[in-house]
Amino acid sequence: MSARKPAAFYAPLKSPNHPLPSGDRTMARLLIKTLDRAGFPPQLASELRTLDKAGDRHVQDGLKQQSLAEAARLIAHFQALPQEDRPGLWFTYHVYYKAPDWIGPRVSKALNIPYVIAEGSRAGKRAGGPWALGHEGAETALDLADAVFVMTAKDRIALERSRPPHQALIDLPPFMDVEEWPEPASLRGSGEPRLLTVAMMRDGDKLASYRILANALAAMAHRPWSLDIVGDGEARPEIERLFGPLAQRVRFHGRIESRSDLAALYRQADLFVWPAVNEAYGMALLEAQLFGCPVVAGDFGGVASVVKDGETGLLTVPGNTAAFSDGMAYLLDHPARLRALGTRARHFVGEERNLDQAAKRLREALSSLAPPGGA
Repeated sequence: MSARKPAAFYAPLKSPNHPLPSGDRTMARLLIKTLDRAGFPPQLASELRTLDKAGDRHVQDGLKQQSLAEAARLIAHFQALPQEDRPGLWFTYHVYYKAPDWIGPRVSKALNIPYVIAEGSRAGKRAGGPWALGHEGAETALDLADAVFVMTAKDRIALERSRPPHQALIDLPPFMDVEEWPEPASLRGSGEPRLLTVAMMRDGDKLASYRILANALAAMAHRPWSLDIVGDGEARPEIERLFGPLAQRVRFHGRIESRSDLAALYRQADLFVWPAVNEAYGMALLEAQLFGCPVVAGDFGGVASVVKDGETGLLTVPGNTAAFSDGMAYLLDHPARLRALGTRARHFVGEERNLDQAAKRLREALSSLAPPGGA
């Protein structure tokens, strides 16, 4: 059987080598492993980050020019290689208006290789606003992609609406590498319910989620519970202030990079709680479920693609503090229901959302685009 040519990998939002942990970095690293397991050895093509958080046209112009220069460099580099050493496809992870891909389409066209995106999202309302140039870059990339791996049902709606005739849309629901984690044996006791949150501490949506959580728990102050919070960032002082009235029941662990340390907290938790304001989907939600810890989360974005409402956790009305509080209270009042959700959660992630399943989807889809030997 002929060997496959390498896949050029690029993550314009956040490089897999970025020093700060996040769901985006985690998924970028997972996709690299998955491509390798699927038989498409990945090579990180560029670490140029095109993220513009503020909507600054000058910044976007600069990032586009840097991207065009990087594309020219890569084209010259690859064309100087023997044919067999050139990439057989280009694979970009996470394209949207704040982090467009101006590199991949140009390199793919120059090398005459397939251009593939995983987790692309369209946002028509950004066409005329402060991110207009980033929106244009993202839309152009999505229009040119031969295939888009769709990670959430929410993303699929807009992708279907604007899909060009040549493009394949392939479901690739969020997944994790179960083998990277310690054995998910349960260590839960029968004492005070332990709640857990794992999330970065940033201004904006993360802070909004922490605010909902603090207010929802304040409404449950008459109940027994404790909360472990894993995360750090510039908004930590404000978040600690939000939980000040509950300080005796809340433990801040800061950033935890060690999987064994984080696994210990997942094992001990009875319930993972996160309002998930504007969350794309949330890798921590999958991680918790692997350890049999059910989830209460706000039904934002693609969260429904990683938490099965009523089967592995509960999804509550987005942004509604009372509904979130009621969801937590309901499960704490029904421990048998809580345990049943946890059992199904562990099976869901372990059997359906593992690296092998993801690799199978990639292999089947990419094999038709980039056969052995490549272009």
